Amino acid sequence: MPSQATIVASRQSPVATHLTPMTDPANIWRIFQDEFRDILGEEPSLQLLLQIDEFPFAHEAGVFLPKANELFITSNQFKDHAGEKTVQISKISLSSDSDSVKLQKISCELIHMANGGVNYQDGILICAQGSATHPSGLFKLQTTYPYEAKPVITSYMGRPFNAVNDVVVHSDGSIWFTDPSYGHDQGYRPRPSLPNAVYRYDPVTESIRAVADGLGRPNGICFSPDYSTVYITDTDQRHGQPFLTNKRLFALASTGIPDGIKCDTRGNVYSGCGDGINIWSPGGVLLGKIIIPGGVANFCFGSEGQILALNEHRLWRVQLDKCVRGALLDGQT
Repeated sequence: MPSQATIVASRQSPVATHLTPMTDPANIWRIFQDEFRDILGEEPSLQLLLQIDEFPFAHEAGVFLPKANELFITSNQFKDHAGEKTVQISKISLSSDSDSVKLQKISCELIHMANGGVNYQDGILICAQGSATHPSGLFKLQTTYPYEAKPVITSYMGRPFNAVNDVVVHSDGSIWFTDPSYGHDQGYRPRPSLPNAVYRYDPVTESIRAVADGLGRPNGICFSPDYSTVYITDTDQRHGQPFLTNKRLFALASTGIPDGIKCDTRGNVYSGCGDGINIWSPGGVLLGKIIIPGGVANFCFGSEGQILALNEHRLWRVQLDKCVRGALLDGQT
């Protein structure tokens, strides 16, 4: 059981910016500590893999399947042909030649307003934020056709979740997830009957409990490599008393709101922010930034030092030192 809940909070409100793609490599890598040079390696690069202007296809999830070399992502909200808010789940096949990619749209009637996701058993767990008529919760999704989805959990003690946002799996098999009130805030979910909280679900015993509350808007979640610390991004700075012990503020994002969060196998903490991806040491020291035009909502580690960054209408591939590995992927390849 983790003994620390660590919050990555925003320092300021999000600011809309309009940036053009950068061509000067000196503007991409912001080095604040020498340790960041070890992460970058000798030849870091930033490559645009895919751009789709019609809808914001690259927003959340970012679940990489090493064996298939595929990436599952969820879009930001957009209006469908009927004028209703919707979110699109997509599968992206990353070819071995490193240049071409193929996007396939996944249709799933059970999962409404999909958001975060994580590798799980022989499939992936997807967070459904839900709608006015469909529940919020966790669903297991097959990664191959027909992409069957099954509900894992959709309520807490009979009370509907608010809008489940992000999820991670502990080494003991328990499932930890955040449940903020974004759905009601954005007009597609009923008024919340639960506080904004973080939950732990045991799929073996089917028991669930709240492990942290008093958060403003708990968003991204991940574990340190040894699973002793859970990191949570929070979109404001209200902090109450959690069930988890030794809760502490880990870092502040200087630009925009921190969203997706991951650890590498060395314990360094990466978070998608308004200016790209920020990287801190395990002690909370800002090591450096990967500046990506328009910022990054979420991302995931790929193979051999790669990060796949979700930038709304663009999918970027960041190449770092090949020794850099995501803690989540360790042992999966």
